[in-house]
Amino acid sequence: MAVTVAIETPLQDDVRRLVAALNDHLLPLSPLEFQFKMTVEQMAGADTSVFVARTEDGRAVGIGALKVHDAGLGEVKRMFTDPQVRGQRVGVAILQAVIELARQKGLSQLMLETGTGEGFAGAHRLYERYGFTPRGAFLDYPDSEWSAFYEMRLTVPATA
Repeated sequence: MAVTVAIETPLQDDVRRLVAALNDHLLPLSPLEFQFKMTVEQMAGADTSVFVARTEDGRAVGIGALKVHDAGLGEVKRMFTDPQVRGQRVGVAILQAVIELARQKGLSQLMLETGTGEGFAGAHRLYERYGFTPRGAFLDYPDSEWSAFYEMRLTVPATA
């Protein structure tokens, strides 16, 4: 399936639908206090670029975001693919767009927090395939059994 990925405002009904689906997906996977969600209003901030993957007929089927912190640090946020299109490389396309924008912005590293357990195995495989390596907690995230942390240095080209 062909998709296009572009930066869009998260303040759209179909993006809100994907964010709600992501939030619903996360609910049974870890305690609420270890789910570090951004609302669509927070995602609309100047420090965050939201990528939306759309099918040829314009249907939104995936999201992901790059949040820029200070000191050359970018954070991958809110990665989600509609379950109906999983396995069709939508997440790959979004992650590639996030990495490319981080490079264009001159960031030196990307980091991310995701969950642990079988429900996150696909996400871990995707991040590791693209050169992210496990690391400890960063920023204000607590170190816990419910979180897995990854980083990618952007001084070396990504591989896949």
